[in-house]
Amino acid sequence: MRILILCTGNSCRSQMAEGFLRSFDPSLEVFSAGTKAAARVHPKAVQVMAEAGIDLAGHSPKTVERFLQESFDYVITVCGNAKESCPVFLGDVRHRLHIGFDDPAEATGSEEEVLAVFRRVRDEIRERFALFLKEGR
Repeated sequence: MRILILCTGNSCRSQMAEGFLRSFDPSLEVFSAGTKAAARVHPKAVQVMAEAGIDLAGHSPKTVERFLQESFDYVITVCGNAKESCPVFLGDVRHRLHIGFDDPAEATGSEEEVLAVFRRVRDEIRERFALFLKEGR
């Protein structure tokens, strides 16, 4: 099964979802991308995923254009709030899903408050994608 996780910057949520899906089932072919790929994976996303035993340190954001000629069983958008526009994948895909999450990169406050938002979103992503694999496919 081939899955593409889409977001805007491909620096937090889509990277976390890719990491969890790969850890849940190594036989899946999982990729993530963004419409406006960031320069790097957000350091706090790397940090909180390492706390969960998943290494994103070697990951880098990718643009969706590199996947347009490929086919996927699922394309899943993970953008969350109303001011974000979810990307649309124009390539060959069997199923399109949206599983939205807040953008932890927008969190403000102290270091601990920001990390708390990253951890909450990480845990929500783990839970929702575990459910997707259990029930959704």
